Amino acid sequence: MRVLLDTNVIIHREANYVVMDAIGSLFNWLDNLKYEKYIHPLSLDEIRQHKDPRVVATFEKKIKSYNVLKTLAPDSPAITSIRQKYDTTPNDRIDSSLLNELYSERVDILITEDKKIHQKAADLGISHRVFKIDAFLEKLVAENPDLIDYKVLSVKKEYFGNIDIQDPFFDSFKQDYPDFEKWFNRKAQEIAYVCKGPDNAILAFLYVKSEGKDENYGDIQPVLQPKRRLKIGTFKVIINGFKLGERFLKIVFDNAMQYKVDEIYVTIFDRTIDQGKLIELIQEWGFKYHGKKKEEENVYTRDFHPHFDIANPQLTYPYFSLKTRKFIVPIYPEYHTELFPDSILRTESPQNFIENRPNRNALSKVYISRSIERNLKKGNLIVFYRTASGGSAYYTSVTTTVGIVQEVITKIDDLEHFITLCKRRSVFTDFDLAKHWNYKPNNRPFIVNFLYIFSFAKRLNLKILQEQNIISEAPRGFELLDDHAFQNLMELSNGDQRFIVDQA
Repeated sequence: MRVLLDTNVIIHREANYVVMDAIGSLFNWLDNLKYEKYIHPLSLDEIRQHKDPRVVATFEKKIKSYNVLKTLAPDSPAITSIRQKYDTTPNDRIDSSLLNELYSERVDILITEDKKIHQKAADLGISHRVFKIDAFLEKLVAENPDLIDYKVLSVKKEYFGNIDIQDPFFDSFKQDYPDFEKWFNRKAQEIAYVCKGPDNAILAFLYVKSEGKDENYGDIQPVLQPKRRLKIGTFKVIINGFKLGERFLKIVFDNAMQYKVDEIYVTIFDRTIDQGKLIELIQEWGFKYHGKKKEEENVYTRDFHPHFDIANPQLTYPYFSLKTRKFIVPIYPEYHTELFPDSILRTESPQNFIENRPNRNALSKVYISRSIERNLKKGNLIVFYRTASGGSAYYTSVTTTVGIVQEVITKIDDLEHFITLCKRRSVFTDFDLAKHWNYKPNNRPFIVNFLYIFSFAKRLNLKILQEQNIISEAPRGFELLDDHAFQNLMELSNGDQRFIVDQA
């Protein structure tokens, strides 16, 4: 596999200080899989002109670990069109030259954090071969489960006083906040959320704090108006292909729901790639730029009043509306807890579901179906029905989980396209996905992207579902639930009513 690396990826790798924790993981994977690392000659020129002589000196010592492209592909008409549409600076022209090598298939993959390159790739129809670092790590983790060198352990609550502040994980906070260690020690009796690897190294950390209407926000401009708020005090996730960011955002939203706040906010610098990626993540989930704290940190807020955006349910997660269609759909036991670790049954061992796969941590997930009913829309609700296991369906099949439809994809070009759409948020390996795609060539599967919302406190089996007229028989694909059946299901399952924005 020939991997072309964008200039900035190489610069971050060879910098004398850590600007992105994922860089080390990326290069470890490339080396372990024996992927060939390529550099474009124009990138070589850029690096040698870098303003930091230490970066240049370090790179010159390590240049032998890279392959410099010895010949360059001539521009195709498609690349010429891209240049005319996008290129206004020398950097733009270099970026298009990198894409040209990919488009000409002289390399297999391009790794870059540059948004404009990704936009160009989409226009060229090769976006499935252009990756950001985190997306590429997720791909490698999903494709090579046997090569994962550590498991991501479950998120745990821990007192600050029991957490090692000398862990290199906290170095970036110490650089940004001179008094970080003093602040950390003052929090010794308070609780944070932590995720560690088996070597006890910290992979993710979250501290949240509820604030009342009398909180002083004098150092934030524009000043925040009096509200009940949840402050994300400290939040960092090492990008490693496991989607821990989404897992931790779920914790943020759970706390916001528990404390009945009107708004969530976070202050964050935008100095490093990791900070920039965290900003991208929270914006995807509804946070908006508000202003500045002490004229340095950016402030982002997220309205948490119950409301629902049917055009993009992710922006108003975890709320949903009853004024939409509801479906029930089956899921086999062998896939159920892989996709919904929070919906684990009492008969299953939590130790079998340590969060060491991206699909387990993701809030946005993929369901593959051949259902006759395919007319699902954004904002529709899905109830997942875990089919029979170890006994009669009458007693062992149960409703467990509620989700919201984000997107339904029925136009899928081929197997490669299918795998690209599914792999990072699905429970299936590439081999399994190929079997699904080829199982019935005259009835190809389609994809439903959905948001995991919550698990039922009480699971209803088929016997109760039939007795209560919720369904007449076990669902075979997506089947409609009428409003009365869904409300009855919610009540009997002790479904959390706080998620509903339009209760009677």
